[in-house]
Amino acid sequence: MDKIRIDKWLWAARFFKTRSLASDAVNHGQVQMDQRDVKASREIRVGDLITVMQAKIPRTVIVKDLSEQRGPAPLAQQLYEETPDSLDNRARVLERNRLSPEPALTLAHGRPTKRDRRDLQKSWNTE
Repeated sequence: MDKIRIDKWLWAARFFKTRSLASDAVNHGQVQMDQRDVKASREIRVGDLITVMQAKIPRTVIVKDLSEQRGPAPLAQQLYEETPDSLDNRARVLERNRLSPEPALTLAHGRPTKRDRRDLQKSWNTE
């Protein structure tokens, strides 16, 4: 086996829980090969460079081995190697997300209470 469909490999490498999720991600442009969008039927080979968007965080990996079967996580991690730039970028994004404030805390009064809602409805009805 010297080539395999990209959606099948992404599923076997445990980037996605199901093959249909992998196929959907590829079709929605969340997976790129050599910085180009691909179709789910695209065949990959050992040495290909693949970028996968997961939770809005890009992961760039080099294909080290091919597999059509989904196995345990330690075996799946041997199918690819993440590039050093990707590891650094992912660490920076995760740290930035950890340090960023919760958006709800920026609201002046927080979420309106039931009393606030009733007061708003009264003011709308009197106008």
